[in-house]
Amino acid sequence: MSDHRNGTSTSVGSGATVAAAGVAAGALANVLANVLANVLAKMGSGMGAILSVPRDSLTLMRLPDSAADSVADLLDVLDLTCLGEARIVVEGAPGDEETDLGESTPIVFVGRSQKQAHGRVFGGQVLAQSLVAAARTVEPVDGVARPIHSLHAYFVRGGDDNHPIRFVVERVRDGASFSTRRVQAVQYGQTILSMGCSFQEPADGMDHQDPMPPAPDPDDIPTLAEALGEHLDPSAAQFFAARRPIELRHVEGNIYVKPGRQRAARQSVWLKARAELPDDPVIHAAVLAYASDYPMLEPVLRRHGVAWQDPRLRPASLDHAMWFHRAPKADDWVLYTMSSPSASGGRGLGVGRMFSADGALMASVAQEGMLRLKEG
Repeated sequence: MSDHRNGTSTSVGSGATVAAAGVAAGALANVLANVLANVLAKMGSGMGAILSVPRDSLTLMRLPDSAADSVADLLDVLDLTCLGEARIVVEGAPGDEETDLGESTPIVFVGRSQKQAHGRVFGGQVLAQSLVAAARTVEPVDGVARPIHSLHAYFVRGGDDNHPIRFVVERVRDGASFSTRRVQAVQYGQTILSMGCSFQEPADGMDHQDPMPPAPDPDDIPTLAEALGEHLDPSAAQFFAARRPIELRHVEGNIYVKPGRQRAARQSVWLKARAELPDDPVIHAAVLAYASDYPMLEPVLRRHGVAWQDPRLRPASLDHAMWFHRAPKADDWVLYTMSSPSASGGRGLGVGRMFSADGALMASVAQEGMLRLKEG
């Protein structure tokens, strides 16, 4: 099979097809076998490998060619199309007028998905799209915009990255200071994510925050390409790392291929968008939400000495909550500190804080995920 862009391709024994220019076939096979097929599929990341694992046939995926292209692709994914109003009628239980909610007219948006190695929608993507959809229905009051201050989402079903996602936004309430929205992300007539979120008019009040913990400068931490280069051919590592819209630099070292050196249920990661974003607070909040889903469960894995590549690992995000404390900025360095207070019953809880480079606490995050180790 030939790549329509450069005529170079490599078929890997797992049944996947990879196309790349100037990268040795052995290195690509190593990438697929040891990193992409396991790590990226489990993380649901948009690292951007030209990889497909079809059920019945080989498929070549076209993905962004550079860091700037990957960010442009993410922005395109967040650029939703409004389809207009829908109609919902809620009739009360027999004889109970209190539950007769009458008719509402939610706004419906539609968007596409990033291509993933496993064919499923990345949770951070649908979370970010739902945020954007909700925000687009919140009108300024007396010329003053209402930025998002919190969201609470449940991942209900896996999504298909080949099928458009509809976002049904119910305008629950617009009050004097707050606006509440409910979003259902829908594919094939079924909800894949359900989210409630709230927006607030800017206000003065009490103000304090925890200080940002000490951390090495991000420029002193290996890039993703350098980190992958410890296990892969450097050119192959650079090829794949350059196609991710978010740069992640693990302070304690990543756990993509090998477990962490210390079994501590905490970690810190510097992250940012790999290209400049529009001057739109909604987009910056959405990109932070998108990025927050990447490493959120890693403190659980570190505590138990498990790497993403571990063939026993069966992960899935269950829910995600986020509170925005101060204006988000996603194209400057963000220190994301995470810990896990508990894991039990096949589930692990991660909590995190996002600090700007100058120490402002921009957001707090919590996520519970299913983390099972399948033996045999």
